[in-house]
Amino acid sequence: MGNMINWIAVLSASVIPLVVGAIWYNPKVMGNAWMKASGTTQEQIEGSNMALIFGLTWLMSLFISAALIPMVIHQAHIFSTLVNEPGVRDAGSPIGKYIAAFFAKYGNNFRTFKHGAFHGVVGALLFATPIIAINALFERKGWKYILIHAGYWAISLALMGGLISGWKP
Repeated sequence: MGNMINWIAVLSASVIPLVVGAIWYNPKVMGNAWMKASGTTQEQIEGSNMALIFGLTWLMSLFISAALIPMVIHQAHIFSTLVNEPGVRDAGSPIGKYIAAFFAKYGNNFRTFKHGAFHGVVGALLFATPIIAINALFERKGWKYILIHAGYWAISLALMGGLISGWKP
């Protein structure tokens, strides 16, 4: 699985939420609307430990980047299907030769930025947005709050998925 994944792309993708967030949550874009919808004040933001927030955001984004791999690189599923087969890690074994032949023939199928971005948006709509919405509903936040965050994650996950899928090793 190591030679199918570009770990530099995965690490690079983990920076995307920080960059998109700097733009998306800027007061000239969605920042003022977010502060109003969330009930956050400028004083609360200025009194925060931004180094800790940015560091943990990057770490969580790294986890998300790793979780995107099987969503955007379909070839990863061959390993979850065959993981318990004898010889799966031996390139000279019959199953090792099968895997090598599979990758020689199908290794680049659906490995484009466009395809990864598509799956990133699907993940945002069907996974991230419901989580945001559930939390927001219990926090008594409105739909504007939900849509602001859903838009941020749709853009972030599209770019992350596109980078991970399209930047081949």
